[in-house]
Amino acid sequence: MRLLIALAVLACAAPWSLPALAQEEEPAMLLVAHPAFRDLDYRQTVLLAAPGPNGGHIGVILNRPTRRSLSSLFPEHEPSKKVLEPVRYGGPFSRGALVALVKADTTPGVGSVQVMKNLYMAFRVNIIDQVIETHPNNARYYVGYVGWRPGELKAEIDRGIWSVLSADMDVVFRKDMEGLWEEMLQQTKRIRAKTGTDHVFRTFWKTWSVPDFQAAAFTVPFSKVIFDPR
Repeated sequence: MRLLIALAVLACAAPWSLPALAQEEEPAMLLVAHPAFRDLDYRQTVLLAAPGPNGGHIGVILNRPTRRSLSSLFPEHEPSKKVLEPVRYGGPFSRGALVALVKADTTPGVGSVQVMKNLYMAFRVNIIDQVIETHPNNARYYVGYVGWRPGELKAEIDRGIWSVLSADMDVVFRKDMEGLWEEMLQQTKRIRAKTGTDHVFRTFWKTWSVPDFQAAAFTVPFSKVIFDPR
């Protein structure tokens, strides 16, 4: 049985029916969640985000590995057994869907979005199926993803929800994500200290009340069968 058939029951088609997009002028970025961001899906997370179709942004959470292998999700799909790393929780959007970050010189197929040089995000089940069957460990596989409408991500960054760092392939495919958020957070603090903006950042966050901040957070639940948050 092909993974394409197994995934069809998830009704997880990508929201775009477009050919692979070349990277836009705006580069991909790492988003580091502020310590006060207490939403279960995003608490102490590091995201990879990039421009998507229609002026919005797409991304995945990098540091939420699950306890499930791909083969345990699709036991009748023999090629899935070749995937060595566990499936990761990518975000609350289409959380029944499988999304792949694929390392490749060229697009893996129609409907994929170029995130940065030699890195694509694949949504379509037939493309992910092909990646698994041909180069299973040249990709990371995520359940769900994160999406922003035009202007939404900029507004969240302006409000201080995320600190921004340049995207780095080594960080994206780091084997052990334990401690990643703490490391990236310290890096953003060093940058703010060097640029003299740290006091502005601290003062800004004192103006937030807890209810206001929680209202800004996404609140989509996720099944503990796939992801058991610590």
